[in-house]
Parts: sequence; structure tokens; C-alpha cells
Amino acid sequence: MNIKRTYQLNMKTFLFSIILFLISITVVAQDKFQKDIDFDGVVDTVYIDLNTSTIVCLLSSKQFQKVESKPIDLTNRCLIKDAKNGFYFENHWMRSGHSAQFRYDKKTKKIRLIGMSRYSFGNAANNGSGESSVNLLTGDYIGNWNYYDLAANNNEGKLIKIPTIKTKMFFNKIYLEDFDEGISVDYTDQCSELYYKHRDQLKKQRE
Repeated sequence: MNIKRTYQLNMKTFLFSIILFLISITVVAQDKFQKDIDFDGVVDTVYIDLNTSTIVCLLSSKQFQKVESKPIDLTNRCLIKDAKNGFYFENHWMRSGHSAQFRYDKKTKKIRLIGMSRYSFGNAANNGSGESSVNLLTGDYIGNWNYYDLAANNNEGKLIKIPTIKTKMFFNKIYLEDFDEGISVDYTDQCSELYYKHRDQLKKQRE
């Protein structure tokens, strides 16, 4: 199979993946969600307040008084989705996005951030594409990333998969009232450092 044919197949697969992704978030996406979040048998409400640019929870255990995040950039595609024992807040751009998972903490009686994930399609050559996640309860981080090696494949270039990155990444306890864009940026920065570190190590091994 020649290079041009391989490139065309890769692009078709990539575009098909994007279409499936967009369809999936369109079907299940919403900016308001109702569920018993605080486990008292009464339905609670979570929604995105476009006026204040915050995530708002109305919990029956708090007499439905507002519990909300700090202001967040909502100029992108922002969604609230169901999660086991909680909910996800997702923020999607054209070629990348973040997800934050929240769950009610029975001990503190507050809504806690328990996990984050991110994905990227990279540039046109899919350089820097991949995904990662971190469990904030255990500190377990997993990253699956790719880089485009211009020198590979007889100097025609090739997308190289970096071996799965498994390490620890710790954050202080974060509750909904503490959550803002800076937390996602901090996660992205740490994730990027791991990407470049492991990419450069792999490059040296391949020289």
C-alpha cells in the first residue's frame, strides 16, 4: 500500500471518528440534568447558568439552595452528563476538550471533583493527538498520546504511538465551589509535561 493511499485511509478513519464523537455528544448532551445526587431519595438538579457562567447544583439536602462553581469560560460547547453516583461537566473545542467528574461526598456533604480527563486531535497530521485521565481519589494518571515523526517511514513521516504513560498526579481536594478554568489548565500543563518528557525519551530510543 503506497503512502498516499495510507494517508487517505487514515484521514477517512480520523474524520469518521470525529463524526461519531459529535453525534454521541449531541445525543446525550444537555445543559441541565436531574438526578438524586446527594443520595437522600429526592431528585436534585444540576445545570449550567449562562448568566453567571457557572455550574449550579440545587440539592434537596441543602433545601435546594444554590451551590455553584466559580465562573468558567462557556464560549465553547459545554455539557452536563450523567455519571455513576454523580455527573460530568464537559468543555469541548474544535479539536480538543476536557471533562470533569463530580460526586457527592457524604462525609463533607459537599460535591467533590473526583476525576478529570482530556483529549486532543492534535494538528492536521494528528501530532499531539491522544487522551488522558486522572483519578483524583487515587492519583492514578493514564495517558495515551501520539506524535508525528517527520523522519520516519523513509522521511515521509509517520504517526508514532507513545507507550502508555502510567504515573501518579496529585491534587488537593477540590469541591464544586473551588472549581474554575484554572484547575483544568493546571491538569493540562502537567499532562503536557508528561507528554513531552515521554515523547523525547521515545525519540532518543528511535534514533
